[in-house]
Amino acid sequence: MHYNKLVRDKIPEIIESNWEKVIIHIADKEEYQQKLQEKFYEEGEELFSWTNVAEELADVLEVVYAIGDLHWFSQEEIEKIRLEKLEKKGWFSKKIILEETGK
Repeated sequence: MHYNKLVRDKIPEIIESNWEKVIIHIADKEEYQQKLQEKFYEEGEELFSWTNVAEELADVLEVVYAIGDLHWFSQEEIEKIRLEKLEKKGWFSKKIILEETGK
């Protein structure tokens, strides 16, 4: 079966443990960035199927952290920025839908 997609580090070992052949390559920075983008969309689609929400949220976070790492941001830095934005702009708990603005 042909995939050409980014997988977690232990996936090749898991596949090989089932006596299947695995062909892989290591992405350069440009390809890695592209594959992270594809993985983000893939995980988002899986999340919005609304099944296994907690597991899919964890997968989305893992991709977010990988993107952060690619751009030299630690999980702690991302969380700090998230909390700063939460303090300044709030969360989504009130379920506000902005319909229009104007003067």
